[in-house]
Amino acid sequence: MDYSSHREEEPEPMQLGRSGLAAQGHRSRGQMRLCYRCGASGHLSPRYPKRFPSTPVGDVSSFLNFTVPASLHMSDRCFPVSALIDSGAAVNLVDRGLVEELGIPIFPCVPALRITAIDSQPIGEGYLRHQTELLDFQVRLFHHERLAFYVTSSPANPVILGFPWLRCHDPHISWRSGELVRWSTTCLRGCLRDPVLRPCRTSQVERPLEAAGGHLPSQYTDFHMVFSEERAARLPHHQVWDCAIDLLPNASPPKGRIYPLSLPESKAMEEYIESSLAAGHIRPSTSPAAAGFFFVGKKDGGLRPCIDYRGLNAVTVRYPYLLPLVPAALEQLRGAQVFTKLDLRSAYNLVRIREGDEWKTAFHTTHGHYEYCVMPFGLTNAPAVFQVLINEVFRDLLGRGVIAYIDDILVYSASMEEHVIEVREVLARLQQHYLYVKLEKCEFHRSMVTFLGYVISHQGVEMDTVKVQAVTEWPEPSTVRELQRFLGFANFYRRFIQNYSSVARPLTSLLRGKPKKLSWMDQTHTAFLQLKDRFTTAPILRHPDPELPFVVEVDASCSGIGTVLSQRHGEPGKLHPCAFHSRKLTAAERNYDVGNRELLAIKAALEEWRHWLEGVRHLFQVLTDHHNLEYLRGAKQLNP
Repeated sequence: MDYSSHREEEPEPMQLGRSGLAAQGHRSRGQMRLCYRCGASGHLSPRYPKRFPSTPVGDVSSFLNFTVPASLHMSDRCFPVSALIDSGAAVNLVDRGLVEELGIPIFPCVPALRITAIDSQPIGEGYLRHQTELLDFQVRLFHHERLAFYVTSSPANPVILGFPWLRCHDPHISWRSGELVRWSTTCLRGCLRDPVLRPCRTSQVERPLEAAGGHLPSQYTDFHMVFSEERAARLPHHQVWDCAIDLLPNASPPKGRIYPLSLPESKAMEEYIESSLAAGHIRPSTSPAAAGFFFVGKKDGGLRPCIDYRGLNAVTVRYPYLLPLVPAALEQLRGAQVFTKLDLRSAYNLVRIREGDEWKTAFHTTHGHYEYCVMPFGLTNAPAVFQVLINEVFRDLLGRGVIAYIDDILVYSASMEEHVIEVREVLARLQQHYLYVKLEKCEFHRSMVTFLGYVISHQGVEMDTVKVQAVTEWPEPSTVRELQRFLGFANFYRRFIQNYSSVARPLTSLLRGKPKKLSWMDQTHTAFLQLKDRFTTAPILRHPDPELPFVVEVDASCSGIGTVLSQRHGEPGKLHPCAFHSRKLTAAERNYDVGNRELLAIKAALEEWRHWLEGVRHLFQVLTDHHNLEYLRGAKQLNP
């Protein structure tokens, strides 16, 4: 007897629990004269001695719902949740209601992911359109990780750990008892730590003022997340403005040397490496590149970590994106009465390195070799990359109540009511793009504020008194390097000093030809003292007002030209300077006669302030002390 003919056929996939046969099995048994029900010979299905009872339908959820206790940690608070482990889920999921309740930041998925059940029917709306940022996630007491979730509607299971989580951690699960027995060796090396003791709450999130530190005006407490130090330290997501590092053809980053560190510096380095690894800002590297790591001192006595990227910058393709001109930006403040200054926290670390370029940022220390996942300080394109981000975020607000220079933001308004609306709009943009602000460095609702080295008020722009004091107390330079430092510092405020080039000419002449020694003479000493005195008597520069007529004053000497842009304010209409401009004459220009030098000064002034003088409502005046230039008003034709 062929026992194989009496064997019950194996059910086809997804046919378990069905009382009938698939079409192929039904035909096969009919051809062999076998029972359709049991597959045996000697009887047919209607005469089968024992009919099978129908398959009972029951609830199998108790066997499938394998959950573990877990918690989400946010801002020194933990929120207990029940996490369902589902090997059939292709991603990790979190319930939308939980996201809204806890205020978890989310960002759009591009493109959206289609989500279907096992029968290919869409779940919910059928797409996953949002994802959370990396969250501190804890399973039981000891298993810690940073995990991102896709957002869906799943109130019965607020957190679902899918197949990616199982593949990453490979936990040992007893399916008979429905328990997670032990963790894998991978988790033993990295994920298992001592339990984090934090006060737990079940539903309410932290109060805004508690999160903000207590100095946030009440009009903005609903934006407390923008001021979160803990959120700013998290690893940001990849965006379109990631920092790309393109190398010149056939170039590779050179290896730098390991700098010796003192004992305090070594301790600070260990703390920096440990905190950066925990935040995901850096990771161990096997890159052939290796820049040097060292520290520089801060004003408060602390240590600032620095990476010597001079070798990498030398072989990097420069990003041709110009930073905004600060003096030109400050000219837009006409009519502003209220100011708010915002300082972004860890600004560069809020931008990711373009995926695949991380190895180029590698640096080595005495304790290991690492590379950056976020944009570090010192890269040649870092300022331009961040300015692109800021300009995209505030594109329609720049020049209309907002000035943004890298990580410094100034909001200005004509009234308090208008100002609150504009500050809220700025904070909303920052929150939308996961940019965070350092509350302790912010100033809200001020009539006078210091911004980018300038003191700004409704009256105008003036020099920072702290920097002016530094200039007045500057000791007499004894080396070329010290003189360069002094002139570089003074040059920052040259727009406040009338005829700056002529006053400073004896000092700048000492640097001609790149001398190795400084030849200090009585003439240079006099110029040094005179320049310092000019800083103490510099006027406040008024904000240019296109509704008032401009006055251009020019002057020329045998060594330079100087110009002043002014407007009349008040009664009886006293002239107030808006800007100064000066420069040295070239060797050819020094051969000009007095009249042509004065005419050259007029030309330079009109070029410098063309954006203010062209198209104004009122005719502007040009004041000169050279009487012969008056013929220009009556000349019918000028020689080219």
